[in-house]
Amino acid sequence: MLRPEGLAGTSLPRPSSGGTWLPSVPGILTAGQVLATGNSIAAVQQRDGAIGWPDGHVDAWNHVECAMALSVCGLRGAARRGYEWLRATQRPDGSWPKLAAGGSVLDRAVESNHAAYPAVGVWHELQVTRDDAFVQRMWPVVRKGIDFVLGLQQPRGEIIWQRRPDGSPGSYALLTGSSSMHHALRCAIALAEYVGEPQPDWELSAGQLGHAVACHPEAFADKSRYSMDWYYPVLGGPLRGRAAAERLGAGWETFVVPGLGVRCVSDQPWVTGAETCELALALDVIGDHSRALEMLEQMQHLRDPDGSYWTGWQYSNRAHFPNERSSWTAAAVVLAADALSGASGGSGIFTLGTARWAVGSPVDAAACGCEGPVAGWPSAASADTV
Repeated sequence: MLRPEGLAGTSLPRPSSGGTWLPSVPGILTAGQVLATGNSIAAVQQRDGAIGWPDGHVDAWNHVECAMALSVCGLRGAARRGYEWLRATQRPDGSWPKLAAGGSVLDRAVESNHAAYPAVGVWHELQVTRDDAFVQRMWPVVRKGIDFVLGLQQPRGEIIWQRRPDGSPGSYALLTGSSSMHHALRCAIALAEYVGEPQPDWELSAGQLGHAVACHPEAFADKSRYSMDWYYPVLGGPLRGRAAAERLGAGWETFVVPGLGVRCVSDQPWVTGAETCELALALDVIGDHSRALEMLEQMQHLRDPDGSYWTGWQYSNRAHFPNERSSWTAAAVVLAADALSGASGGSGIFTLGTARWAVGSPVDAAACGCEGPVAGWPSAASADTV
């Protein structure tokens, strides 16, 4: 199992003379429009720093995504308040409540994916701002979150999606969540190297998790009607190269609605902005920049004049559905624009900058019943440099 190379020592871009970058994508989004979208996220940030859903409840995953977008837009004060909210509300076991609002816990279950994602946000913030003091302050938060996550990893590699309110683990793993946690583990490994506390066990866990995502569909609950299960194994990193291109090609006609974007689910006439932008990011990480740009362009019909974005469009009824504009959709737009323009130091967050790792045999073949390298995985020699 090879760990990502060059992450801790990557040369990070410095801010421009104005102290920030603003993404722009010619013909699709101007820098001013991206900033307006960032301001629409800041406008819904709560007094304690939380960034919630339209109904006001907060989950840590979407909250982190929004903090990342705020940072890309140069709204550093709002972004840092978001990270302080994470630090202040983390539970002793490293998790966050599944749902919270107004300082009250609405659902005492906790999701593994929520506990993992702050690692992505902290690594992203370092790349954008080069603020070592921030990383030192947030490193204990990341470390506790990852320890919580790995407490739910199964021998085969998959990670159970939640702990119930009584502390018992859930009964299944989710492909989308495990793919995202693979990405989070890679970011956490990079942070560990950066702060001088290498975590070799995390590297082994990431390797086994990536193998489970790429090679063991039976390890996960069947959520294949959701587009996220289609593209997240690419976006999260377990699939690259030919295997990634083949996966995206296989689901294209099922999920992509020409001119409108990506369906949230395969059996409904409903496209959603966040999923469309995430597909754009997945296409970008495999080098399919032209179709990535098309996806970002096609979802602009969801843009409101104030810079915010409607969550989705029910194209049979010709109505926004749900009837809301969501912070996480706006965040996905900002992150996609940044990735496609290379504007900020965090624009490579989904490719892990200059990271390169080989894939092949599982870390523990006995745990998943595999023998030797698995067909469909690129070899060390053919692994993509991303």
